[in-house]
Amino acid sequence: MDKIAEKEVNVSIWQIAKAVFAAFIGIRKKSDLENDAAILKPIHVVVGGIIGGLLFVLGVVLLVKLVLS
Repeated sequence: MDKIAEKEVNVSIWQIAKAVFAAFIGIRKKSDLENDAAILKPIHVVVGGIIGGLLFVLGVVLLVKLVLS
């Protein structure tokens, strides 16, 4: 049986954060999107999105508390 060897690519936190942030604001170059699609696994994007969403909500809550205090 022949197995196709997949090339393991190290993915940095910065690459995940850039991809998630670009998805949040909706601005992305096609070349960057294709590069991320080739490198990132869906679990990277899901976990990055959850963390990014939590940071966004916490930031808004802190901003509201700061303005109202």
